[in-house]
Amino acid sequence: MIKRMVIMLIVIGLILGGIFGFQAFKNRMIAAYLANLKAPPQTVSTITAAMSPWQTTLQSIGSFNAVQGANLSAQVQGIVQKIGFQDGQDVKNGDLIVQLLADQQIATLQQYQASAANAQIAYDRDSKLIKANTIAQSQVDSDLATWKAAQAQVASQQALIDQYSIRAPFDGHLGVRLVSLGQYLAAGTAVVTLQSLDPIQFDFSMPQQALSQLKVGQAVTATIDAYGSQTFDGKITAISPLVDSQSRNLTIRATFANPDRRLLPGMFGNVSVVVGEPQNYISLPQTAVTINPYGNVVYIVTDKGNGADGKPQLVANQKFVSTGQARGDQIAVTKGLNAGDVVVTSGQLKLNNGSPVIINNEVQPSNDPNANPANPN
Repeated sequence: MIKRMVIMLIVIGLILGGIFGFQAFKNRMIAAYLANLKAPPQTVSTITAAMSPWQTTLQSIGSFNAVQGANLSAQVQGIVQKIGFQDGQDVKNGDLIVQLLADQQIATLQQYQASAANAQIAYDRDSKLIKANTIAQSQVDSDLATWKAAQAQVASQQALIDQYSIRAPFDGHLGVRLVSLGQYLAAGTAVVTLQSLDPIQFDFSMPQQALSQLKVGQAVTATIDAYGSQTFDGKITAISPLVDSQSRNLTIRATFANPDRRLLPGMFGNVSVVVGEPQNYISLPQTAVTINPYGNVVYIVTDKGNGADGKPQLVANQKFVSTGQARGDQIAVTKGLNAGDVVVTSGQLKLNNGSPVIINNEVQPSNDPNANPANPN
């Protein structure tokens, strides 16, 4: 009985040993296969890192405003008798815009003028009589006061009549007409907008930390979505002496020449203020830099020599870098790269540290330093 049990245990042990031995052999073979299995090379595009000059700028956004702008309206109520302009017309200071009917006021003026003329005649006559001592001095003084009062009435009535004429308060460009002949206007009703377009102002904000880098007369460059990547040059003309207590920003005003009137009040734009001296940094397309929770990463391609097939063995390795400002499609690398490094510009998502690569530079990502991201066209 015992002998049979021993034989059975030996057989079971041999069977289990064979099973576990085969499993261990299989695992070793799989591990050896995987160790010798190489990932297929990935196709990427690259660029050779090179130094280029970078001008430090401060960036902001803002809007254009007319140096002088107003919605013209009447001070008094009345009926539109004459319209003295066309839509979009240029006018000079003092040009008639709209004339309101003022016949009654003109008649009253004529009455006052007649009274003033009569008062002057009386004064002149009595002034001669006093020399002959035939009239009292008090009468002459009364005549003079009456004459001056009549003149004041004439001036007051003339000022009232002038309010019935809406005139341009400055040189500028008119907008769209908002009134018609015969229309009744209430006091304060706008008839047309008048804007002075050349030069034109641009107001924008900067954080208080930038104050030491800004000064009146400093050059600025603006871009507007409507004109793509075209730039407009201006100068800072005023810096607000007050910092906003909520945002800690201060308002800056720049002035732009606008002879062709392409810049209009209310337009939104991006502005760059040039500060300091140009610095040399390595420039890369922004697509070359990958941002992750641990920092900014680029892939550097290294040549490991020729393989057994005689072809170059290229390997991509991660490298952490520090970046600076961006301009157009480019970004400045301030630390972590050397001039001459071959940097992957597209295809990084397929890469791991040490991945073999094949370089194909027939198609490259955009690398224009003057591109306008808001309007790529």
